[in-house]
Amino acid sequence: MSNRLKNELSPYLQQHSENPVDWYPWSNEAFEKALKEDKPIFLSIGYSTCHWCHVMEKESFEDFEVANLMNQTFVNIKVDREERPDVDNIYMEVCQMLTGGGGWPLTVIMLPDKVPFFAGTYFPKKSQPGRIGMIDLINRVQDLWKNNRDLIYKTSNEIMNNLKREVKSNSDIIKENIFQKAIDSLHSSYDRQFGGFGYAPKFPIPHQLLFLMNYYHNNNDKFSLEIVKHTLLKMRLGGIFDQIGSGFHRYSTDREWLVPHFEKMLYDQALMVHSYLDFYSITREFMFRLCAEQTIDYVLNNLTSENGGFFSGEDADSEGIEGKFYLWTKSELYNIPKLDVDFVCKVYNITENGNFFEDNGLINNNSNILHLTNNFAELADEMSLSQEEFLNKLSINNKLMFEYREKRIHPFKDDKILTDWNGLMISAFSKAGRILNDQQYIQIAKKAVEFTLKNLTYSVYPQRYEAVYLYHRFRNNQASIQGNLDDYAFFVFGLLELYTSCFEFKYLKLANDLTLTMIELFEDKFNGGFYFSSEDQKDLIIRKKVIYDGALPSGNSVALNNLILLYSLTGNKTFFDSAERMIKFFAGEISKAPSAYTFFLNGLQKYFYGTLDIILVSEFENKITKEFIELINDYYIPNITLIYMNEQNQAEIRELCNFTKNIEIDPEKPAVYFCNNFQCSLPILSIDELKIALESIKPNFQ
Repeated sequence: MSNRLKNELSPYLQQHSENPVDWYPWSNEAFEKALKEDKPIFLSIGYSTCHWCHVMEKESFEDFEVANLMNQTFVNIKVDREERPDVDNIYMEVCQMLTGGGGWPLTVIMLPDKVPFFAGTYFPKKSQPGRIGMIDLINRVQDLWKNNRDLIYKTSNEIMNNLKREVKSNSDIIKENIFQKAIDSLHSSYDRQFGGFGYAPKFPIPHQLLFLMNYYHNNNDKFSLEIVKHTLLKMRLGGIFDQIGSGFHRYSTDREWLVPHFEKMLYDQALMVHSYLDFYSITREFMFRLCAEQTIDYVLNNLTSENGGFFSGEDADSEGIEGKFYLWTKSELYNIPKLDVDFVCKVYNITENGNFFEDNGLINNNSNILHLTNNFAELADEMSLSQEEFLNKLSINNKLMFEYREKRIHPFKDDKILTDWNGLMISAFSKAGRILNDQQYIQIAKKAVEFTLKNLTYSVYPQRYEAVYLYHRFRNNQASIQGNLDDYAFFVFGLLELYTSCFEFKYLKLANDLTLTMIELFEDKFNGGFYFSSEDQKDLIIRKKVIYDGALPSGNSVALNNLILLYSLTGNKTFFDSAERMIKFFAGEISKAPSAYTFFLNGLQKYFYGTLDIILVSEFENKITKEFIELINDYYIPNITLIYMNEQNQAEIRELCNFTKNIEIDPEKPAVYFCNNFQCSLPILSIDELKIALESIKPNFQ
């Protein structure tokens, strides 16, 4: 048995291709059928690594009784939210509007013209206290559709009117005190015992930590840095980090970071690497560097394709059980030859009874989630070992446990490749190469860029800009789905980080051109801000501007940071004007609850405080030049831009970055220029001079 999803490329849609539900993909065929047969549409949105999506599939979509009712009543559409975030954004907003919350699976019932009149999330087969079941829900909709359609039309009109209420442009200039408002909010919600913000469930939202570090740098706010340290440490010690295979699970269901929702997503790995690297860059504390490296290793070992692109994520479930791949009983440790069981149990808090509680409050088969209660130095002291001896012993035992675990049935891997998430990972590898002085990481970032250019681009108006246009999704050697705002903004973010790490002009030029294309496709040039989808995307009921920085920063927030950096690098006022229009448009919305827009606030800090623009002039292979670069990379400077000039690239640099035209090049004398607002200092010619200049902008951490 199979339905119309069998030929779709999405792993999520393919997972539903043998359901008895007569699923359609998001397509004109489905909407025309609904109109012709006068049926409402049942829209179900999820993704392949979503645990509750699997639960609802087993309970309802694989059930013949439910499926028959759905097929009689609706035209049924399945959407992969990762393939079509534009569709998901619209209907998730409807769900939040109607219910006050959201999540996946997302369930929407709508008219044949795509206007919704009902939305919710997970529904069991049969009604439960406080939650309607699928059978009762379908029967109610069927009754309304036949006997009270006026109520449906009234509801759908109200929803559509609310969707059309665009955020109004605010003429007030956003004020610097917005940063203090965000800091006060984060400080007040900070969990002083376990780190992070609020209570359960706890999500690792790295851009909040990036904002706190950025604010620390600009304001010498040491408490913000302590919050970051405590949170990063607790996450690394907790069950949310895979202690054996590395990488971060999606979120913690409890306050203590112990019990994770076990799926692993590419974007989480990328943003967590950014956070741990930035903190290491500030403090040089080894454990945070190691965590970044371990997370990168997880991506390389599990989420990297042979061609250089990065896969989307791994499921929480294996053998139909959430977390089974990652859980351990104490008894099975004795099956691993040469394993120091006592050592492992002490380090990872493994007990006979276990610590993995199910929803009913009972421990699942004496299962343990591995976690640490102390950092490496403290554990080494407890065991009368040096830290080096402890880490060596831990590495040996971890390898034995990893090899044993590899024999288990692995969670499903979603091997589609998304342009936006790849951009985030490119940025993380580029930063890792720069901060850790590791060329291998930079080469991996380059390979991912080349993969994207080869497989996820197309040309529509090649005569207008040299830059190409982007597709969103690649799988099975096929690229499709028109790129959205996030694809352009996140990929440019990666390109700018890569240029800063390797100084190859082509990456700066590509970032410049793609940003011009992004402005052409997505900007509301009259009001300001960027729409998520382009005007060419004809299968949506509305174009939306997304600004909220949730699990991922919004495309608008990333674009703001890119625009200000590109303006500082090139002097092209197109970028600055676009950034200013965006800031003015979103000013009122962001001022209401600034801590919900922390990646946007990082761009605002660049806007208010300016960037530190450094020009390096010399031959790249020159010993002093390399020392200059290594010294600059040793400092945490979140608002830095770097330009590298030599005799070979000076013509193209001067053309793109006009303010460099008066910078002189002497191949025998490597020099560094500090610039601000396109005015440059006298040349710095020695390491000692450069160190003094860099120290003058560094906060006093002590």
